[in-house]
Parts: sequence; structure tokens; C-alpha cells
Amino acid sequence: MEESLRALATWSGAIAGLLLIVAGGLIPAFLALPGPEGWSLRPLGITLQVPALLLTALVAGPRSALLAAVAYLSVGLFQLPVFQQGGGIGYLVDPGFGYLAGFLPAAWITGRLARQRGMDDPLALTAAAGVGLLVLQLCGLINLLLGALAGRWGPSFVPLLLGYGLAILPQMLLCCAAGVLAWLLRRVLLVPS
Repeated sequence: MEESLRALATWSGAIAGLLLIVAGGLIPAFLALPGPEGWSLRPLGITLQVPALLLTALVAGPRSALLAAVAYLSVGLFQLPVFQQGGGIGYLVDPGFGYLAGFLPAAWITGRLARQRGMDDPLALTAAAGVGLLVLQLCGLINLLLGALAGRWGPSFVPLLLGYGLAILPQMLLCCAAGVLAWLLRRVLLVPS
């Protein structure tokens, strides 16, 4: 009985995570800032896709997050337009694919960290999300470097590196939000710490 409940929790977490990642990829991230005419929303130039993955890992655990990431990549590579510029097998040679492939280790590592003892406060969960984001960025950077060594990017390597690399700054802000939201959800859903 306990085994079937664990499987149910894993699969339901994976399905919820997949839906969250797909929805997060459709929603641009904004930051509310005070201005001369009151508060205004400033676009961050990214979507909520990565924070959705990290939130799934923090709340549902490593297995559910990994299954959600595999499902998301599978859906995107088989022509459903869930990636930033659509979908399809051609994404395997896209400069940004390393970041998408980084979803897999980032989901697993973040989920494993979230299941450790002492992960019952927002700061610890935010740190786990930050580690996951760094793993994702490292995978993307490795893909960019290997592509540059193979001559796939040509002279556009430096702009690619800057464009993808600087995306970590607003993503770090969203890791804080994911950590706090995960802490609240874990308390509501009675996730063991």
C-alpha cells in the first residue's frame, strides 16, 4: 500500500510539474519597481520556466522533477511548441539546448537537496534552488563552449555567451521567490522535511 502511494505521489508530482513548467514557459517574468508615477512592472527578459522546474523539485522531490523535465524535453523535441522558439528535433543543435538539457541534473540535484534534513526554512530552499540554477547554467555553458570548439557558433560565440550567461541574474531573483513559495507549499501539503 505504501509503495503504491509513493508511486501515486511521484507521478502526480511529475504531471503537476510538467504543467507548471509548460505554463511557466508561457509567462514572462516581471519585477515591480517604484517609479515617478507609482509602481510599474519591468520585464526581466525571461519566462517563469526555470523557477517552475526548481519549484517542482523543491516541493515534489527529485523523481517527480526529473520525470517532469524528461516529459517537458520529450514534448518539446517532438514538435510541440513549448520551447522559447517553438519545438522540434532541431533544438538539439541550438545554442540554448544545453540549458534545456541542464533541466535534468538541475531537477535531480535540487530535489535531492530539498529532501535533506534541515530543509524546512525558506533560506535553505532558496539555496537549493540556487544550486540547481548554477547546475543548469553550467550545462548550458558547457554546450556553448563545446559548440564553439566545434565551430558551430562562428563569430557569434561571445554574444551568445553574454546573452545566455547574463540571464542568471534575474533567474537568481526568481530562485528567492521559488524558495519562499516552496516553503509555503511544503507546509500546506505536509511535505516531510
